[in-house]
Amino acid sequence: MSLNSTAFSHPPYFLLIGIPRLEEQQFWIAFPFCIMYGIALLGNLTLLLIIKAEPSLPEPMFFFLAMLAFADLVLSTSTLPKMLGIFWLGWGEIGFPSCLTQMFFIHAFSVVESGVLAAMALDRLVAICCPLRHSSLLPVPAVLALLGLVLLRALLLVSPTCFLLQQRRFCRRRLIAHSYCEHMALVRLACGDTRADAAYGLLAAVLVMGTDLALISLSYAGILRVVARLPSGQARLKALSTCTSHVCVMLAFYTPALFTVLAHRFGQGVPPPVRVLLANLYLLVPPTLNPLVYGVRTKKLQDRVVVLFQHTFPLSGA
Repeated sequence: MSLNSTAFSHPPYFLLIGIPRLEEQQFWIAFPFCIMYGIALLGNLTLLLIIKAEPSLPEPMFFFLAMLAFADLVLSTSTLPKMLGIFWLGWGEIGFPSCLTQMFFIHAFSVVESGVLAAMALDRLVAICCPLRHSSLLPVPAVLALLGLVLLRALLLVSPTCFLLQQRRFCRRRLIAHSYCEHMALVRLACGDTRADAAYGLLAAVLVMGTDLALISLSYAGILRVVARLPSGQARLKALSTCTSHVCVMLAFYTPALFTVLAHRFGQGVPPPVRVLLANLYLLVPPTLNPLVYGVRTKKLQDRVVVLFQHTFPLSGA
């Protein structure tokens, strides 16, 4: 069957080609991707296991970390198994419903991750500005309600993109020059006037990133104002050190995310291999780094990892 079609509502399948112009190198590119995916699975599952098994970790930060780990698992698992199938086995075919489902999970949990990072900035603000009232200002019910709002926002913002695409007729080539189903890649394959789809996608991206980055900026402005008033340099360094993990994770997430959003809409001059590679790293680097960064920087997590390791692999003669 030809990959070109002249008139049909929903195609039976699309064909993901992987990384454009690097088809011959994809087999080798898949190896570091597979290693990173394994690290992401192991790290985030371990993080969730520790937080669930340790009742002495009720702080708001650990609820946010659990949601971050869950979002990372969904993001990486929504893309990497299929991506590895494309790179190693040439399994590029994906049905229309599966493509929409993958697109929904990728975009929805990207919104979730952004919302969790914004909530964590607020948590750092409260912890540094009001350390003695931290638990009263952010009790567990408030944290759970905040996480519920983060999930609800993702559902409400991303669902219309799937609804709009379901109403479209696809009469162009079914080749997707990407390694996963991305919103704008599908919009470009649709017939007729797709300005509403493109405009809504851009509006949702600007709304999410604009709101979350504004909240993060205001939170860190408040943190810096309080830190500047501390009496000693040691106290200032100690206060700022509690934010380093969050800052590292934000940079790993927002830097490629902003590039990906802008490149897909305005980056006609960006080479396709660069655009797709960065889009892949945007979904893979944060899930790989997040558990490592927080594991290294959080002593409570380090201690629990040591205990878990000792229980799982007891030393002989101990």
